[in-house]
Amino acid sequence: MDLIVGLGNPGKKFKNTPHNLGFEVVEKLQKNYKEFFNDFKFNKKLKAEISKGKFPDKEIILAKPETFMNLSGESVKTIKNFYKIKTQKIWIIHDDIDLPLEKIRISKGSSAGGHKGVQNIINILGTKNFIRFRMGVKTPIAEKIPSEDFVLRKFTKSEQAKADKMIDQTIEAIDTAAELGIEKAMNIFN
Repeated sequence: MDLIVGLGNPGKKFKNTPHNLGFEVVEKLQKNYKEFFNDFKFNKKLKAEISKGKFPDKEIILAKPETFMNLSGESVKTIKNFYKIKTQKIWIIHDDIDLPLEKIRISKGSSAGGHKGVQNIINILGTKNFIRFRMGVKTPIAEKIPSEDFVLRKFTKSEQAKADKMIDQTIEAIDTAAELGIEKAMNIFN
């Protein structure tokens, strides 16, 4: 069983912000493969919205932690323990302020790189031995305002168009990784 976690913050006010790209990816992934996945449902015990399914022939759980970004590890560990998922079978999808908007990178076993949500997951799991799909959000304005403000501001129209393309590219990378393996996906998308 694999766990695909999109990081973000719950609530409408965070929609269409850089920090919520992880949520948007798993939501679109679930919609694209609606015949394979059930609808997202909030699970209080797991502190997340969960959608379960099978793709292509693997059991997969899609999750959107409802703990807020910087406490994502609480939900990830609870889900991991409940479903007995191996750490290396966890895929985390998140924004990355060090990568330019539209760039994605797949990494495994790497440091948090300053991302507080990822650092919380590493701290709570006690390992960084999981897969990450990093989605670039850096634009020229990122250097002019504090990063905490930048990642919570709404995308402009042109940025949103680029973010939408990047969401589709990330889903393509996830599809490739699910079908051909992480290494192959890294070779194609990195």
